[in-house]
Amino acid sequence: MLFIEYPKCSTCRNAKKWLDDKGIEYTDRHIVENRPTFDELKSWHEKSGMDIKRFFNTSGMKYRELDLKNKLPNMSEDDMLGILSSDGMLVKRPVLIGDDFVLVGFKEKEWNEKLDLK
Repeated sequence: MLFIEYPKCSTCRNAKKWLDDKGIEYTDRHIVENRPTFDELKSWHEKSGMDIKRFFNTSGMKYRELDLKNKLPNMSEDDMLGILSSDGMLVKRPVLIGDDFVLVGFKEKEWNEKLDLK
């Protein structure tokens, strides 16, 4: 599995601790130093089955600076993927990518269910 995080993010730290406590192996990736590419985001979006807007970090400064709340409704999916791939801080985190799933944000119940843990 690939775990994409911003180390200063408390939610990411909580998710990472949760993975470690459960003994789950993953490859760690810093979202700013090695930001997701357009093609990666497109693939993850398709695999996730989620609305593309769920991939946006709506509470981030960059999201507000760019006024994306008002711009996204008029953008194509490719335009949204282009913006997401331009800056890792625009992507909601953490992101956990497995062979057949993508989890965005950390909700322990959802992660337990997806990873079939009790």
